[in-house]
Amino acid sequence: MRRVHFGKGKKNYMEIKIKRKTLANIPAHMVLILWSLVSIFPLVWMFMASLKEQNEVFSNLSLIPQAWKFMNYVTAWNVGNFGIYFFNSVFYTAVTLGLALLLSSMAAYAFARFRFLGRNFFYFLFIGSLMIPIPGAFIPLYVLLIKLGLADTRLGLILPYTNASLALAIFILKTFFENIPKDIEEAAIIDGCGKFDMYWRIFLPLAKPAIATVSIFTVLNVWNEFLLALIVINNRNLMPIQRGIMVFQGEHLTDYPLLMAGLTIATVPLLVVYFFLSKYILKGITAGAVKG
Repeated sequence: MRRVHFGKGKKNYMEIKIKRKTLANIPAHMVLILWSLVSIFPLVWMFMASLKEQNEVFSNLSLIPQAWKFMNYVTAWNVGNFGIYFFNSVFYTAVTLGLALLLSSMAAYAFARFRFLGRNFFYFLFIGSLMIPIPGAFIPLYVLLIKLGLADTRLGLILPYTNASLALAIFILKTFFENIPKDIEEAAIIDGCGKFDMYWRIFLPLAKPAIATVSIFTVLNVWNEFLLALIVINNRNLMPIQRGIMVFQGEHLTDYPLLMAGLTIATVPLLVVYFFLSKYILKGITAGAVKG
């Protein structure tokens, strides 16, 4: 009796199926590649224009400068005060990020693992603030800052930035904390771990993907924020980089190489942060979607 071997046929069928799936994905990949090139081109043009001379920006259609003027960055950094603006943005972003992570993680831990009166009310009160358009709160916020003597101060920016970052951060972290298995918590209690130690030593280390996601959103929002800084800050020594770009643009409106150099200085830190932490965005958002 002849033996029938199905292994080879099954292997060929799987190879054909994989090839068909790959061919079906080619149009989607082509669209994504085209979209990536369209998105990247303005950044490339900005960087190349920052290295050209003034009369070369629009006369030379080539992306490659005839003479690489790296001194444009030195001029923008020193003469345009971008060194001060850059330091201010780093300071505002770092302090806001630290406060937002500390406060939101503690609040999210309490909402996720504790049972207390008004828990859902206060949680939805935080989440409901996401539906309020930020510019709509500028007038009462500015009046409040004036009465507290915080207008045109660093604290007058840091406190609103931190407050604006809490709702989304609490939402992401609470979802993550809720899906950490209770067995871990029970084992920690048996070992004599208190509530704060459990939060600090167990929940926070486990929440690294969610914390990375919150960090990216917070950094992007604070670094790119312009309207509140425009209203609150008038002192040039306190201006963040986005507010400083407006002042710089007003003084060097026709000096495109210096303007492009300033924009590049403002853009590069965001690209670096996103490049190193982007892999955590989807992981952090979906981490709490699957029950542990």
